[in-house]
Amino acid sequence: MKDQQSRPIVLLTGSVERDALERIQAHADIRMTTATTLDDFVAAARDVDIIVVRAPLPPGLFAHTPRLLATVRHGVGVDLIPVEEASAHGIAVTNVPGSNARGVAEYVVGQVLALTHQIFQADRLVRTTGWSAARERSDFSVEAGGRTVGLIGVGQIGLEVARMCHDGLNMRVVGARRGDAPLPPYIEKVSTDEVFERADVVVLACPLTPETRGLANADRLGRMRPGSYLINVARGAVLDEVALLRELHGGRLAGAALDVFGTQPLPADSPLLQHPNVVATPHFAGATYESLRVMGMTCAEQIIDLLQGRVPRNLVNQDALAAIEARLTRLRAGFARVNIAP
Repeated sequence: MKDQQSRPIVLLTGSVERDALERIQAHADIRMTTATTLDDFVAAARDVDIIVVRAPLPPGLFAHTPRLLATVRHGVGVDLIPVEEASAHGIAVTNVPGSNARGVAEYVVGQVLALTHQIFQADRLVRTTGWSAARERSDFSVEAGGRTVGLIGVGQIGLEVARMCHDGLNMRVVGARRGDAPLPPYIEKVSTDEVFERADVVVLACPLTPETRGLANADRLGRMRPGSYLINVARGAVLDEVALLRELHGGRLAGAALDVFGTQPLPADSPLLQHPNVVATPHFAGATYESLRVMGMTCAEQIIDLLQGRVPRNLVNQDALAAIEARLTRLRAGFARVNIAP
């Protein structure tokens, strides 16, 4: 149990926006870590109350964090957190759903236009080979309007991509999603296989789950339309990168824009970087000023809720609610008398 003079401790695994940092500091002491191994994480986290997650947490960590109330994901995807282990220990897992939807959708639309209009290839040739060679890329340039964008995953990001592509670019939209929730009338719901077979641009925008790991495999990539494109803003493990390169080299796919990769950071000798029709960015599609501010401030609000004994509104592991509430009640008693700013 903490003594009366101590304050809760929040462990950051990456930076947060300054206003959010100041908000958290009004309620808790802050510690930073760059740990990557289990031993280093245990050393950094054994006495903390909340972890703000911007880097992967190793399996086995929660057995060594007796004071931990919650992991608060600074973002949307919770694949960085061993959620089942957290639930088993009564540790809350929260995130900030929808915080980066517009930013990622704008990135996707930008890549749709860049790919179809050969923008990156032309830019590279202007700088290295010359004006005439760059002009020749117009032979491969096509208009996005009237073509079909296919969405693997029609959550908040997918819905925003669909709206922008339909309303702004006059594109047809097909999408594959789980469940029976209704979709806007301009999105035709189809099977996963149909998305790959029918779309001129396939956008991977699904969370990483056991079902989506390897979803964009060799078979599905091999059935994409000749001259089509692929954009991945999901997770690297959703896509078979070797199969993607094979279809690019073979000419079936005209290009790909990848913001996420199976190995991150992407190694400098990756064959993906050698292919002229691959656009590679460093997992920053949703890291806009606006989205990072929303993520940071929402994280701060959820941290305050937790420190004041409330279950946060964006609780991911609802199935462990009873155990989480019991842990909150028990551990909160250890700093209930601490003067926490309102």
